[in-house]
Amino acid sequence: MESTTDDTREPTSPANNSQPNNVFRDLSASLVVFLVALPLCLGIALASGAPLFSGIVAGVVGGIVVGALSGSHTSVSGPAAGLTAVVAAQIANLGAFDALLLAVVIGGVIQIGLGIAKAGALSAFFPSSVIKGLLAAIGVILILKQLPHLLGHDNDPEGEMSFSQPDHENTFSEIATIFQGEIHYGAAVVGFASLALLVLWARLKVLKNSGIPAPLVVVLAGVAIQFMLSRFGEGWSIDTSHLVQIPIAKSLAEFGSFLTFPDFSQWTNPAVYVAGVTIAMVASLETLLNLEAADKLDPRRRNSPGSRELWAQGVGNMVAGFIGGIPVTSVVVRSSVNINAGATSKLSAILHGVLLLVCVGLFPVYLNMVPLAALAAILIYTGSKLASLKLFRDMWKQGRYQFAPFVITVVAIIFSDLLIGILIGLAVSVLFILNSNLRRPIRRVVEPHIDGDVVHVELANQVSFLNRAALDTMFNQAKPGSKMLLDASESDYIDPDVLSLIREFKEETGPTRGVSVRLRGFRDKYALPDETQFADFSTGAVQDRLTPKQVLDILAEGNKRFHTDRRISRGYGRPIDTTAGTQSPLAAVLNCIDSRVPAELVFDLGVCDIFSVRVAGNVIGTNSLGSLEYAVTVAGAKLILVMGHTRCGAVASSVNFLEASQDSEHDNGRPHLHAIVSEIQESVEGDECRGVATMPPEVMDDFVDRIAEKNVERTVREILTRSHAIRSAVDAGDLLVVGAMYDVKTGVVSFLTADTVSTSST
Repeated sequence: MESTTDDTREPTSPANNSQPNNVFRDLSASLVVFLVALPLCLGIALASGAPLFSGIVAGVVGGIVVGALSGSHTSVSGPAAGLTAVVAAQIANLGAFDALLLAVVIGGVIQIGLGIAKAGALSAFFPSSVIKGLLAAIGVILILKQLPHLLGHDNDPEGEMSFSQPDHENTFSEIATIFQGEIHYGAAVVGFASLALLVLWARLKVLKNSGIPAPLVVVLAGVAIQFMLSRFGEGWSIDTSHLVQIPIAKSLAEFGSFLTFPDFSQWTNPAVYVAGVTIAMVASLETLLNLEAADKLDPRRRNSPGSRELWAQGVGNMVAGFIGGIPVTSVVVRSSVNINAGATSKLSAILHGVLLLVCVGLFPVYLNMVPLAALAAILIYTGSKLASLKLFRDMWKQGRYQFAPFVITVVAIIFSDLLIGILIGLAVSVLFILNSNLRRPIRRVVEPHIDGDVVHVELANQVSFLNRAALDTMFNQAKPGSKMLLDASESDYIDPDVLSLIREFKEETGPTRGVSVRLRGFRDKYALPDETQFADFSTGAVQDRLTPKQVLDILAEGNKRFHTDRRISRGYGRPIDTTAGTQSPLAAVLNCIDSRVPAELVFDLGVCDIFSVRVAGNVIGTNSLGSLEYAVTVAGAKLILVMGHTRCGAVASSVNFLEASQDSEHDNGRPHLHAIVSEIQESVEGDECRGVATMPPEVMDDFVDRIAEKNVERTVREILTRSHAIRSAVDAGDLLVVGAMYDVKTGVVSFLTADTVSTSST
């Protein structure tokens, strides 16, 4: 997930939000959101089977009350399409709208309690694939649902987002009616002109940078076109059924009569409390999901505190219930319009609520001049941004574990409704998480060992019951005679069921099947102490049983693990203790001091598995040769590996000295450097390095790598020539002397003497 647990965080607020420019942007954005929210409030109320004015009340409360209390900068609240089915069902169940209002108040109280209990932290567990699926689905639905309105087919109420509609049509059959001729030509002209204006405004810099919001221009242009078309006769004139329709009060008293109040006599009705809990749960889930979605759309990537939002929504629903409003939540459609219009702070959300209150109360006649087709164009344009092809491509690139829940969420929301689709998306995500835990919950690395392969199983930081099935599968697949190391060094918590499984396999099932189990790193409270049944490091017994060829194979396999990022996690405390008094190296490695990474890491070995001799240019001298003889004749090493590396600075410096005909012994007071340089220069033939100073960098790198490789081969020959003890061990078959090159870019070791190597890491 991409979010974090919220509830100790404060909403980040840029210092310049109070600047006049930002205030203007919030004001202009609030106008756009107000114009879009107005028909949605009415449409959602109509689709819910509630009085039209209850949608307006909810929009006002969502803007002013929730907007003021919320910690979000961009989220806009109001009546939500995702609650239409819930509200309609509860009105039918309770038998009266005023009983529903009491349930809304109760739901608000519950939401306040959830906020105080920090339930907003649950938003951290919403998979990002589901959140992005929600955004994409809303975008697709806006396009599909608003397309009929764009062409003047306004049978389905604005804000109705479910697949199955109250008019017994569905999303696609409603679109099909357009092709049967149910198009209003005047509304279609307004719709297409509005859409073209939005596209043009986004593409012309002079318009885009003007500071004037395109949606506001679209609405004004739509009103103007509507008046112009009224002169062309009945076929082009846009009647009231294709315009915003706000109830108009003739007096203040009549305006007050639009309000409905809760029926408190229903407080003893258990069904009211069931309805209240249902509204609280659904509204809270939708709020947290939409809040996460709004944060993802926010260009400043600010975080909104979920628990504070639940508390704010709870207060909003209490107020809405008391004065006749349907339930409110954070709404992704209004939020996305708000963000696209350039809002910088929650001032925009608050002002949109103020505009709803003032304009509906004082100027309803003028608002009823706005064509629904112009608003449909704004929503379609917003939808195209939410459901962009780039989002689908990005999710595809992230692999099936992200793309599948994403696309299933999109399809489920489109073909059901917001709530059901989200629940399906969450369920699919959980299934993918369970499948992922079943397949790859732990890190498993196989290490070749003298007594057979050892399976290293590294447990995660948190080992929950979800990991139990994976461990059980791994135990069941363990072959008789195999060895398994369970490493809990990085685990802070292990579920009791998992501990019981591990204990049973170690003490009963494993031994019965001939599987040796070793434990490491379990906390003392688990009563599973460390046991050394097979070594993580070389011991005398291991060293005696290995042949030189097997040692070389061990190094080759270790390098495979290193450069494929599958290194074994080794506990160093016990090996350090155990090896304090003994030394039993498998090999001695002569490598360069600037080879970037120590040989122990390159070959993924444990403490004291090798002796490492490091000297610039991995050349052989009296001291380094003496160290190698000690490793072989005294400590019993079975392999000498001379390992050069690419991009070797010592080789490059030696070549440069030779090309410039400089004597390193007397250069800049470095008399001891000559012993290294002269050895490396022996690997350069004649005038091979002529023109080095003028070589392009990539050519110079290849040349230095070639000389470094020849230097390794020469060092191998020098060791065998100059050390009688080492040569005798080789002749007796007790030792191998091998050259190798380490690629500093890839981490791959290439062995140069292929005739002595049975396994390669390449």
